[in-house]
Amino acid sequence: MSLAGTWAVVRQAAARLVLPLALLYAALVGLGLLITRVLHDDWPLTLEDDVNRQLEQERGGTADAVSKVFSTLADTHTVIAITAVVALVLFLTSRNWREPAFMIGAVAAQSIIFVLTTLVIDRERPAVEHMDVSPPTSSFPSGHTSAAIALYVGLGLVMASRCVTRRGRWTWLALLVAVPLGVGLTRLYRGMHHPSDLFGSIVNAATVLFIMARAFLDKTVHWGREAAGAVRDRIAART
Repeated sequence: MSLAGTWAVVRQAAARLVLPLALLYAALVGLGLLITRVLHDDWPLTLEDDVNRQLEQERGGTADAVSKVFSTLADTHTVIAITAVVALVLFLTSRNWREPAFMIGAVAAQSIIFVLTTLVIDRERPAVEHMDVSPPTSSFPSGHTSAAIALYVGLGLVMASRCVTRRGRWTWLALLVAVPLGVGLTRLYRGMHHPSDLFGSIVNAATVLFIMARAFLDKTVHWGREAAGAVRDRIAART
């Protein structure tokens, strides 16, 4: 790739990925500070402890087992493995790099934003019995929920775009939206997060999906050799 083409890709990455993700990070940190430092004594955040205690009282039997399944679907090792398999299958079935890049980019970016946010927002987990071992990160936002949204909703969007029928599209979306919904409720049930932690995760993952969709699923956006070719065409048109 020529120097002009390389520079075009760098500019594209800065404009479509780095800057939007940096703004998202700043917004998520601001939201975390608002929740933990400003509004924590105001309604409806004052109801969060009641929600967690009520869910603790409902534990037992089948619900515990179901919550364990959903929680496992969004733990780090599971998400990494599923993302790798999904990206490979998407590439092999389409021979197109855009969908795998969208999936890998979404899962990786939300994770980076999540980790960086927890370095700034130090929030204790709910004052109930924790059914899982607490990872060494802040309660805000929920990493499991954010990862589940990026992975499963992202996959749902890709698969829905491949369907030729409306029923097929809605089936895929409903199925893969149900998983992160179950994960989010599970994290509350198992005492690992406050309700507002889930809101932060939705902001994180939904915004990342939007950024990655604009960068990789929009075929009018050129990368790599495509970008280099577009630069050469513009240079040729000027001479």
